[in-house]
Amino acid sequence: MKKAISVLLMSILLMGVLAACGTSTEKTSGAGGDEKKVLKMGTSADYPPFEYVETATSDEIIGFDVDLANLIASELGYEVEIKDMDFNGLIGALQAERVDFVMAGMTPTPERKENVDFTDVYYTANHMIVFAKDSNIKSIEDLEGKTVGVQLSSIQEEEAEKIGETVEIKIEKRTRIPELVQEIKAGRIDAAIIEDTVAEGYFKNNADLAGFTIEEGNEEEAGSAIAFPKGSKLTEEFNKVLKEKMENGEVDKLIVKWFGGEK
Repeated sequence: MKKAISVLLMSILLMGVLAACGTSTEKTSGAGGDEKKVLKMGTSADYPPFEYVETATSDEIIGFDVDLANLIASELGYEVEIKDMDFNGLIGALQAERVDFVMAGMTPTPERKENVDFTDVYYTANHMIVFAKDSNIKSIEDLEGKTVGVQLSSIQEEEAEKIGETVEIKIEKRTRIPELVQEIKAGRIDAAIIEDTVAEGYFKNNADLAGFTIEEGNEEEAGSAIAFPKGSKLTEEFNKVLKEKMENGEVDKLIVKWFGGEK
């Protein structure tokens, strides 16, 4: 009888310990009242400077999207865990709830909106043709037969290839924006394609440079937004903070940091 009572008491004690440990599957970090829920961010880390791995220095995924995700999540009391996968699997990962949100330079196309929800566009790729002010370049057609520089692996590289379909140009690639500016000033390239936000900064410090913006469609055809599963409460939470960060200039600071604005 005593043995039976002892076994019963041990069972009750064990159940109490398990209950104290909790049964929630939500992943948290921190201690005590400082615990934060960890959100899983899906991305495809092959798209610098939005998200990529600087393999020469570490295996950490870095980039504009990563910094922006951490900025917004921190404001909301979350931490971010990044999940790398193929781009064409990101929507499926959201639908299967393997990730909480996606940031991967993703454009909110009508087709994607049928399957997931999006925030407002947080970045639009406005391209600018930059050249020496004393050159005769005034239009895309004036690039015929000329050498055009772009940042390696950037969205401007894709834009140059698109221009090359209608105008014969030679494309030169450099790793950083300041190199492109110096190549123009030295006469080694005729022009460069640079983000307008970054280019404006160089115009202020280089009176011998000029440029014009390449006309694009509306921002939803070229812009990037954050994607969430349909009906996720996070969409509204993230969008509210995103708007605040865009209005107070914090997003602009990240654009300058990641799109080559250093002088």
